[in-house]
Amino acid sequence: MQSNPYEQNLPKNPANFQPLTPLSFLERTATVTPDRTAIIHGNVRVTYAEFYARCRRLASALAMRNVGPSDTVSVMLANTPPMLEAHYGVAMTGAVLHTINTRLDAAIIAFQLDHANTKLLITDREFSATMREALALAKVKPIIIDYNDLEFSQTGTALSQDDYEAFIAKGDPHFKWRWPNDEWDAISLNYTSGTTGNPKGVVYHHRGAALMCYANTMATGMTRDSVYLWTLPMFHCNGWCFPWSISMVGGTHVCLRWVRAKAMFDAIVTHKVTHISGAPIVMSTLLNASADEKRDISHVVAFNHAAAPPPEAVLSAMTDAGFRLTHLYGLTETYGPATINEWDVSWDDLPKPERNAKKIRQGVRYVALEDLTVMDPETMERVPADGETLGEVMFRGNIVMKGYLNNAKATEEAFRGGWFHSGDLGVMHADGYIQLKDRSKDIIISGGENISSIEVEDVLYKHPAVAFCAVVAKPDDKWGETPCAFIELRPGATATGEELLEWCRQGLARYKVPRHIVFAEVPKTSTGKIQKFKLREMAKDA
Repeated sequence: MQSNPYEQNLPKNPANFQPLTPLSFLERTATVTPDRTAIIHGNVRVTYAEFYARCRRLASALAMRNVGPSDTVSVMLANTPPMLEAHYGVAMTGAVLHTINTRLDAAIIAFQLDHANTKLLITDREFSATMREALALAKVKPIIIDYNDLEFSQTGTALSQDDYEAFIAKGDPHFKWRWPNDEWDAISLNYTSGTTGNPKGVVYHHRGAALMCYANTMATGMTRDSVYLWTLPMFHCNGWCFPWSISMVGGTHVCLRWVRAKAMFDAIVTHKVTHISGAPIVMSTLLNASADEKRDISHVVAFNHAAAPPPEAVLSAMTDAGFRLTHLYGLTETYGPATINEWDVSWDDLPKPERNAKKIRQGVRYVALEDLTVMDPETMERVPADGETLGEVMFRGNIVMKGYLNNAKATEEAFRGGWFHSGDLGVMHADGYIQLKDRSKDIIISGGENISSIEVEDVLYKHPAVAFCAVVAKPDDKWGETPCAFIELRPGATATGEELLEWCRQGLARYKVPRHIVFAEVPKTSTGKIQKFKLREMAKDA
């Protein structure tokens, strides 16, 4: 066989091949624009030169405690500077960053600490009560570093004599950090919600994280002049990889310890925020703010929204308020967003209902994703692109996780047939855009008919009195299942169950109308996702 001339004497070497990693982005920005403001936190301003030096100090301090390759560093932090520093400093040692959801209970946190075999923990005093309980339950006994946020008062107490600022002060600001040997090396560990058992540990690699940065900046149009407000928790999919993406373009991180309406409006106006990311609950918080919390925003703010498909009423209100919306979709297993609703300007001329129908579609694949489709999960054949045939949304590419930590069975199931199975049900439209219809476990099968809970919720959200709603299946002796709607009203608004049922009858086929309306606070996760697993239990007794 004739040898390939393009491979002869043309080997990879350090001059022409380097493993991809997002760590290099901070180094570049700190070199090119050292005096640019990297971080704003309260009254604190940090330049890129200072940010890079602090990350290297953290890496050096971790190395002094023998933290290195294959070790796990867990952090229980709000959206504060140490959380940004951890996204660089931990990986600079070759260790893996595990960000803990600050809303979890002690038992689940203890499970994660043990499952991740945490070697060192950085924890914020605000969460000390929960962390003290979690550490008592956990088998691992990590080194504990206490963070006391001097810009904002915390009610908790220290869990360690090791103070974060004193800890990194001992580190070397010129620490020669470790470039990954292989871009497939793990960079972070993120746990799924664990609504059907123990959470699974999703492993990200340097290559995927780096590629996500390029895709994020292209998708959102971020530049050196961008100012990003941290409404999205950085513990959620590593903040969709934006801790790395913003530094790549040299933008400014505006930390936000608590996601509250007044704090968001104040930050947007004071710092001229250009970009925000978050779930629909962030939109609702902004839209439902009281008059004394709101501020007039004179510039356009780009809002990248994900999670459940946003209701048309919320989309319209946000647009009317001057926000430019970009709908993204993804999962923990895809580093956050992996699809984008790329807007065709010709759709601007459509009648409003048709235009809004385009807006709630999840769209096309991210530029860093190699393939996106909707398949029959049994036959693994693509469904017709007719906008009606249901199938499972599936992904393939470099921004799909390495797999689940210490869970070969779940990893094998997730990658069956050479695709990542999302568990989300959707359709493929003729123009190649996908649209979610439901989670496979959330489809309501009533009398043999499939009812999309999202479709019913979208109608309910159009009622002016409804702030939040969720529709789940309620067991029924005759029909098998019937829709049960949980409703949370807007402050000061009123509506009766019969009024809402009549509203649904005007917009839905008869069999899709809920049989039960329950007025209650709709339980949500810290990232704004409605916890339907709780509502399914509540529905049994409704």
